[in-house]
Amino acid sequence: MLSARLYAYIIALCRIGTGCAFGILIATVLIQVFSRSFMSSSPVWTEELTRHALLFMAAFGVGLSFRNGELVNVDIVCEMMPRPVQRTLMFVSAGLTTAFCFVLLSPAWMFVSIGALQTSPALGVRMDFIHVTVFILLAVLCLFAVLRMIRVITGVSDGRPEDTTKDLP
Repeated sequence: MLSARLYAYIIALCRIGTGCAFGILIATVLIQVFSRSFMSSSPVWTEELTRHALLFMAAFGVGLSFRNGELVNVDIVCEMMPRPVQRTLMFVSAGLTTAFCFVLLSPAWMFVSIGALQTSPALGVRMDFIHVTVFILLAVLCLFAVLRMIRVITGVSDGRPEDTTKDLP
């Protein structure tokens, strides 16, 4: 089914983005620790690159966290409700998340455009390349919230977080 393949592709893309950012984060921290331990000082750029990698990791990982329920979630009330009410609450929650993200996309883009006028001090990277993480985060979260709503409407999901253990080999 095409929609299932598209959903799997979006998940894979977010996993790759998160994994690449995490790999850069690990490498940068290892360089920093190694240079502090065995050299007189660590390169200045490692702290900055670590912060940038954390931002990209959060931007690509937020949708995956939304998908499997690992974002901050207060579901004690929802869990006590009957299944149809839970489904409705999850759908409404995804709708509110979508609306919130959609409203913030325009200001986030303005924030990105302001970054074109700035560069990072150590790496000399234009800050719009870093500020875009805020836009990516909102867009990815909005996308996963919309996908949850679509999956509820089509009956593929009951709106609850997905069990991602079935994705493991």
